[in-house]
Amino acid sequence: MNKFIVQVNGPAYGSTASFRALKFCQAAVFAGHQIVKVFFYQDGVYNSNALNCPASDEVNLQQMWLTFSQDNHTPVINCVSAALRRGVLSEQDALENAKAHWNSNHVFVMGGLGELVSGIEHADRLVCF
Repeated sequence: MNKFIVQVNGPAYGSTASFRALKFCQAAVFAGHQIVKVFFYQDGVYNSNALNCPASDEVNLQQMWLTFSQDNHTPVINCVSAALRRGVLSEQDALENAKAHWNSNHVFVMGGLGELVSGIEHADRLVCF
């Protein structure tokens, strides 16, 4: 059994990176491997935007990530710096930056690159999409 850290650099829509990362995670778990955590970086932080509203006949990638996270007890971590630069804020970030609203889904945890590094220390492989 291998332990993987998955880094997602692409948004939910406009790139296939997030979808491919999710399919990798699902296949890895199905094969008996463990996904230690999924780290959303660069434009990948857009995956956590709770205001995404795909059409009813489109894939709801955010919901698929949430389901994967909950079903497999896999933390989904947003790079807080990348998120703030792109206007993706948790409730705490909104309060700290005097913003009236936040838009990050509460399942996604804000963390720094230290989260990625500590995850790499406990994993066998880092896979980036």
